[in-house]
Amino acid sequence: MHITRALRAVAAVAAVGAAVALSGCSSSSGGAEPGKKGDLTTVKVATIGLTSDGSLLTGIAKGFFADEGLKIETSIVANPPAGLAAAQSGQVDVAYSPSIPLLNALSQGVKMKVIGAADGYPDTATSAADPAKYDDTGLFASKASGITSVKELAGKTIAIPARKAQLEVVIAEQLKKNGIDPATGVKWVVLDFTSAVAALKSGNVDAAGLVSPFTAQAAADGGPQLAAPSIGFFETGATGLWTAGETTIQSKKDVISAFQRAIVKSNEYATAHPEEAITAGLAYTKSKLSVAEVKVPVWPTAVAPEDLQRPDDKMVALGFLKKPVDLSGVILAK
Repeated sequence: MHITRALRAVAAVAAVGAAVALSGCSSSSGGAEPGKKGDLTTVKVATIGLTSDGSLLTGIAKGFFADEGLKIETSIVANPPAGLAAAQSGQVDVAYSPSIPLLNALSQGVKMKVIGAADGYPDTATSAADPAKYDDTGLFASKASGITSVKELAGKTIAIPARKAQLEVVIAEQLKKNGIDPATGVKWVVLDFTSAVAALKSGNVDAAGLVSPFTAQAAADGGPQLAAPSIGFFETGATGLWTAGETTIQSKKDVISAFQRAIVKSNEYATAHPEEAITAGLAYTKSKLSVAEVKVPVWPTAVAPEDLQRPDDKMVALGFLKKPVDLSGVILAK
């Protein structure tokens, strides 16, 4: 989950109301069984428009999916819950989701499985001298507030893009670690990122949870970064996931298996050629950032059980889930 992979993580599964916008990125044409020569089987994949999508896109360009008999058609949805709902309903075959919105969906009985890793953090992220090097999210204070530490946020106002969503969850853990009750000890305000940066600059809010490139804007305005909250929460491993609905998995078993093999090849290639993958991701998202300004994503080749268990446990401890999600069988074996 990098550059803006936390951007649209919302707590509940939203209904699929808006049409998905086709990106026009595909690997060939056709519709036969995967792995066979000739026409290719179309697989509809919903993303949320991230730089880390560069792995998928580069894999398409390199023919890894075509080699498995697949034609990938990508679309961009507004947020992970919309993608999950589209995958559950069969509107798309595969959808990107960070672990937090997926866990929220699973807690509500949505029948989804994880079929592969999309992005994540390296094993050394939490022990790095500067964890923010790997974290595209940031908790920033207003320069006008005079706040320089998370402990000073007690009773203060924190801007976030949505309630009970990913930024609130990861910031809540930082607050709790510093002796502040996330439910009662701060005032949460919902602002989009552009408005949040402006509110920080004017001093209308004391702090804000932001993602790149808004983090750079806040830093340029002189606001101190108080924490790299996503690294602290997720720690390591796969955080962005490729998911599919159980019905799709049952009816298109060979197709999903072929996608799993191809995405592993894609992630391996992206890891070995990060600049190529990042360039593809920037073009896909129409970003104005340069490759040098992007925090290099990590593309794991597998999702470990603890990659879901860790955030599941933490969400329960923080009160965002009433009880642990049953994760047995959620990760689909290759």
